[in-house]
Amino acid sequence: MKKRWHAFYPEDIPEEIEIPSISLYELLDRSAKDYPEQAAIIDDNQTISYQEFKEKVDCLAASLSQLGFKKGDRAALMFPNSAEYCVCYYAVLRLGGIVVQVNPMYQIGELEYLLENSRSSWFFSNYVQRGKMSEIKISQITKNIYTVNDEKDTLGEDEYSLYDLIERGHSKEVPEVSIAPKKDLAVLQYTGGTTGKSKGVMLTHFNLVANVYQSFIFTTNGLKRPGERVLAVSPFFHVYGMTSCLNLGVMRAAAIICMKRFDIDHFIDIMKEHKPTLFSGVPTMYIAIINHPEASPEILRSLKRCISGSAPMPVELMREFEEKTNSPIIEGYGLSECSPVSHRNPVGDHRKPGSIGIPLPNTEAKVVEQHNGEEEVPVGEVGELVIKGPQVMKGYWNNDEETSLALRNGWLYTGDLATMDSEGYFYIVGRKKDLIIASGYNIYPAEVEEVLYEHPAIKEVCVFGVPSSYRGETVKAVIVPRDNMSPGEEEIIEWCSTRLARYKIPKEIAFRSELPKTTVGKVLRRKLVDEEITKSKEQMNNP
Repeated sequence: MKKRWHAFYPEDIPEEIEIPSISLYELLDRSAKDYPEQAAIIDDNQTISYQEFKEKVDCLAASLSQLGFKKGDRAALMFPNSAEYCVCYYAVLRLGGIVVQVNPMYQIGELEYLLENSRSSWFFSNYVQRGKMSEIKISQITKNIYTVNDEKDTLGEDEYSLYDLIERGHSKEVPEVSIAPKKDLAVLQYTGGTTGKSKGVMLTHFNLVANVYQSFIFTTNGLKRPGERVLAVSPFFHVYGMTSCLNLGVMRAAAIICMKRFDIDHFIDIMKEHKPTLFSGVPTMYIAIINHPEASPEILRSLKRCISGSAPMPVELMREFEEKTNSPIIEGYGLSECSPVSHRNPVGDHRKPGSIGIPLPNTEAKVVEQHNGEEEVPVGEVGELVIKGPQVMKGYWNNDEETSLALRNGWLYTGDLATMDSEGYFYIVGRKKDLIIASGYNIYPAEVEEVLYEHPAIKEVCVFGVPSSYRGETVKAVIVPRDNMSPGEEEIIEWCSTRLARYKIPKEIAFRSELPKTTVGKVLRRKLVDEEITKSKEQMNNP
């Protein structure tokens, strides 16, 4: 059925696309056959072609099969962005295994929970993580595979060198494994867990392939296959980097430039040396680029697309970036449960800065009354965003209760508060859990942050609610000033007073040198809230 947003699809983009029923590995297989000599991975000083990439994957898969790897085995991958991650990822999928995504920064307790919850039986990582694993006693981990780069690196029983396994696989056959893309899981993508224990999002091969094709179709205007160069700084272990950089990059037969972590000086060096054409980042990365003296149009001229996701992009920052660099930012929306992309702004004239755009092909979305989750709210009113499409997860791993709350009548309930305008463009106003209720008024942190980002002395800001005996909650803003600037509390309040209703103006303001963030660069609002709660309890106990 035709939706109001379909009128703003570019002419060459259909409302519905045919999604092939294939495994993720077949994306690599196709690109290797089509463009065997094309650069696939650029990792530090090594460049690997698509033919070499596929050979390494197949060799590793053959060796893993000899060691007893079976379809359905869970394999935990704990790498930064690297050639090693890419090879292990597709080798596991080649054998019908399930990739369990692990943040390399996890400490023993976090790692132990994830491995236990997923019931992983294989563990792949750099040798530096071996010390953590030696302190974890989980009986189902039967094989550990590490990158061994030094003769001093020793391995024990049931521990193997990744490079040796790849080398040994040259003389072995890879068994044929039948994969049902719509049924078989490809990835367990654990959510951040900032408000409790992480949940394993079950994503099938079809979920992830669908999102690759949806994203490819919606952003294909002006892009080539092959010939693009993807700057992969968003971590592959995060769903945003996995789809937007790795899987979509492989589908495009693009060169994937691995960046292990975001460092603005290294980013500039890569721009100079490799001239990437595609970049998927988060707002905090764009803030760093804006404030770097060498981030000129000349340096950034190779970029054809800059995608922003994972957190709302303030319009003022978007404008400042584009004025400085001449590189447009295309904002979108997604979450782990959607593989992750559900919405994106169209490329070209129909982009609406400040919105998350419109649903991708084959995707439905609506805004429903946030308390009962049933009635659709009128245009322009706030409610909960719900989504339906082939990219929506199968459910949460071994968690029927949370699955039944998130998936209802074929719709995914996102927990995000949104509005839709008369043309079908969606706008995120905040998380249901982040909503501030002060003296009975609903206050959305993103609205206050948008105003604060317009202040010329503010580099970063996070707004949240703190307990108030009088108002129930009150608004607090934690601000990171721009370099060599020192805005005062009264100055900030005065700035807000002409731009916000009185009840929305922050009553508490704190200044910091930096904000707590995830490894993806997303601001940890929940951590700031928890700090405030802890401080309030201490004050109550020590009047």
